[in-house]
Amino acid sequence: HVQLVESGGGSVQTGGSVRLSCVVSGSSNIPNCLGWFRQAPGKEREGVAAINTNGGITYYADSVKGRFTISQDNAENTVYLQMNSLKPEDTAMYYCAGATTHYCYVGNPDFANWGQGTQVTVS
Repeated sequence: HVQLVESGGGSVQTGGSVRLSCVVSGSSNIPNCLGWFRQAPGKEREGVAAINTNGGITYYADSVKGRFTISQDNAENTVYLQMNSLKPEDTAMYYCAGATTHYCYVGNPDFANWGQGTQVTVS
């Protein structure tokens, strides 16, 4: 049973930076696709970024491209989301998710393992 635990959220001013972390544990079969999603109050959940853990190829939503960077530390089974140039519209609960899939991309419906979320507030 795969477990994902996020950390690193908080409050930041517009233009600031935050780094989120997600530790993956509980299984020897780590999902081959790890991603970050977010959900703001009253809005649908949206995919933000994804990374193919076998090759390190990354994918981003247009809304965060150039500002956010997803990366991984395979030795620590951890995936990060570095968020720069934050805007108030980035305010949301951010979730880490894992998928075992042939095609890793943002918003892949195969994401089946989810963390509890970490709040990011930009003001």
